Amino acid sequence: MNFLLRLGLAVSLSVSATSHSYLYVHGYQHIPVIGTGFLIQASASFALAVLILVGGPGWLHWAAAAVAGGSLGAFVLSRTVGLFGFVEVGWEPSPYAAGSVAAQVLTVLLWAGELVGWRLVGRAAAAETG
Repeated sequence: MNFLLRLGLAVSLSVSATSHSYLYVHGYQHIPVIGTGFLIQASASFALAVLILVGGPGWLHWAAAAVAGGSLGAFVLSRTVGLFGFVEVGWEPSPYAAGSVAAQVLTVLLWAGELVGWRLVGRAAAAETG
């Protein structure tokens, strides 16, 4: 089960990183602040994906959720009030926006599922000893 969780996190992080890398290379690199953010997001997501896949420490799962959650927040801001003066509309650029959002949501859900699982295991262990 642990391997499947690590694999799921690695794949979802890689999908998001690939989308951000593609968009960076194909135009976003010229957008001040946003382009740099896309490059940092892609780099961090790829690094986390590899480290999680090979069995890095558990805090990397928290870092993955933080990166994905931050990216989701930036996506929402860019579609509403703008982010550093940058505003996008809807699900453009398609299909990268939708794919990246889906991957980021999956990352957060996998992390949340792991967190709930650990809490349930902890409660079961406490019930057995208490």
